[in-house]
Amino acid sequence: MERELDCYVLAGDYEYRERLTVVEHSKKTVDRKTLIVDAAAQSFATFGYKATTMDLVSRIAAVGKGTIYTFFDTKEDLFGAIMDQLVAQLGSLAQRTLDHDKSFFGNLAAILHELLQFREKHALIVKLSHEVRDIGTPMAREGLEKLENAIIGFIQQEVVLAIEKGELREVDPALTAFLMLRMYVALTTEWSQRHEPLSKDEIAEYFVAVMKSGVAS
Repeated sequence: MERELDCYVLAGDYEYRERLTVVEHSKKTVDRKTLIVDAAAQSFATFGYKATTMDLVSRIAAVGKGTIYTFFDTKEDLFGAIMDQLVAQLGSLAQRTLDHDKSFFGNLAAILHELLQFREKHALIVKLSHEVRDIGTPMAREGLEKLENAIIGFIQQEVVLAIEKGELREVDPALTAFLMLRMYVALTTEWSQRHEPLSKDEIAEYFVAVMKSGVAS
């Protein structure tokens, strides 16, 4: 069941009203902690980290503010729990995309594509990115860095396995994973800001070719 909720949010020196459509869960099947986390995720995705308050979360969740503090001591703790959920979702997505019958390079571009698509389309991640860009909220930046580190960490694990299998020469796994992510992001976003955008297949082909053989002839 859904309900409409008028929320008054302070943004800088002025207050504005925004109407949220809140999905109400059956109290019999969903515990209060889940209700609170879902409500907070909706608030962060709609209003951003800075404008979200515990009062606002309690209104969206339809629980007393004291109930929130039963599970989370601070807004930072609540935000951290939501970011942990996103990290877990990224890990699950990477595992689902991974094809164990393919080589390291056969999987690499596909996994990066799926993870970055998730990052670019998820409402909360998009809102945090805008907040960092516009006002530089430290906690929003930390949240985005946590997601990026999770992606790098997954690639790093796959690099280690590829080295053990002899698919890659001995390299620094952490540095290699970082460079792989940075290069893929550059091809998917930064290149298109100055040149004709590349297709998914073109990005994968060039990315894998460079990573596989390096830039030396």
